[in-house]
Amino acid sequence: MALVIVAVLAVVVGIAMPGSGHVERSLVIGKDIRQVYDVLNNFRRFPDYSELNGSDPSIKYQLAGKAYGPGAEIDWTGDPKKAGDGKLTVASAEPGFASINAAVNNAKIVWNLDNDWRGADKHFTLDMSREGRTHKLTRVNWAYDVQYGWNLIDRYSNLYIHGSPDAFIEYSLSGLQNMMASVKNVDYSDLIPYIVQTKPTPVLMVSTQIERKGGLDALNETTNDAVKLLTDTAKKLGVNVTGPRILVVSNYGDQTFTFDIALPIDSTTITVAGQSHDLTAAAQPQLPNAAPAAAGSAAAPASSSSAAAPAAVAANTPGSNDKYGRLIIDQDVRATMLAGGPALKGEWNGTYAGVPQTRDELEAYAQTHGYKYDTVVNRFYDILARPEKIDTDNNITQYARYDVYLPLSDAPEQTPEQEAGMQPPSLDAPAASGSAAAPASSSTAAAPADSSSAASN
Repeated sequence: MALVIVAVLAVVVGIAMPGSGHVERSLVIGKDIRQVYDVLNNFRRFPDYSELNGSDPSIKYQLAGKAYGPGAEIDWTGDPKKAGDGKLTVASAEPGFASINAAVNNAKIVWNLDNDWRGADKHFTLDMSREGRTHKLTRVNWAYDVQYGWNLIDRYSNLYIHGSPDAFIEYSLSGLQNMMASVKNVDYSDLIPYIVQTKPTPVLMVSTQIERKGGLDALNETTNDAVKLLTDTAKKLGVNVTGPRILVVSNYGDQTFTFDIALPIDSTTITVAGQSHDLTAAAQPQLPNAAPAAAGSAAAPASSSSAAAPAAVAANTPGSNDKYGRLIIDQDVRATMLAGGPALKGEWNGTYAGVPQTRDELEAYAQTHGYKYDTVVNRFYDILARPEKIDTDNNITQYARYDVYLPLSDAPEQTPEQEAGMQPPSLDAPAASGSAAAPASSSTAAAPADSSSAASN
């Protein structure tokens, strides 16, 4: 009889329990709403902030579906007693990513959840709103909702909604805040980048540097001298220059800008000192007693500057290789292959003063979209795709265009902007002439969806 009474009471209490569950937490993050929105609208950074990693270090993730936006998925497999198995899917995102600008104060993303938690129609709702005096902070309100229906066991699980669901939200929010702190704090809302497949390109290059206080005049003078040297060297070697100059960043320091200037050529074989040499990609120099690099590893870019150790390079003779594996042509010039592969490409119209900002925007964009890169191993580079034009009255009639590249080691085939067919405005001439320092547009990328190479740009 006692058991019957307990059973009846359990049923009555179960029926009286709510048929749904809800829990939420909020946190202010020190980044603009667009950056937070982009992180939450894909799952490539999810392992970097998810609570699941802390509760189950053995967990394994697998991305599926779309790379970004509704339809993006992530599956995980973990210890059944810890994270277990599960799946998240981006169900909706409002407004669309192309509409997130300074005038938008709120956004919402919904993730559908499939795991072993009790109930049905489980989903997370992530509401974002602008905060702070300048509206550059973002409050994220992360909610969990579930339907229990008339399943009495599921209804009783509402008593424990402040266990796993609540803890997951609270710790993941904290992880999100910490992860967002590593994202460059720049506004890339006007950036329209494309992912392009670049081709391995033979180049002649020279390493150099300038004092940043010298400004654009010092940069232009140094670049012009390097281009002339490389052009003369190409003639002596009997090879043809096939494209505009390429500037590869070695170190953009507070006081000094160290970089390589390269010219693409039409031959992967160079004859030096009477011997023929096949060009190869540069490699990161090995430390003493260090194990050799694995075959096929994308070690150092051709951008690694020999200026860091001029004495060692000067001791080598033409026809030998420097410590980066580049062919020594003479004391200043090297020949190598620029490694191909995927790269995030942006475009800047204006003077070179806007290129560093474009690099920062590309890096922040890659961080929020989860594209993997290593600027120590594969460095930023830019190509002068179109020179500046000035009329007889010294007015600018056409801004220079720089194509800026961030090499990637892991990324989807297209950016969301690329997939949507978005194109930047065409600005062949400034709206008002006479100011060489003013940019022609915000950082944008007019790259086509097909492949492009350093030599062809």
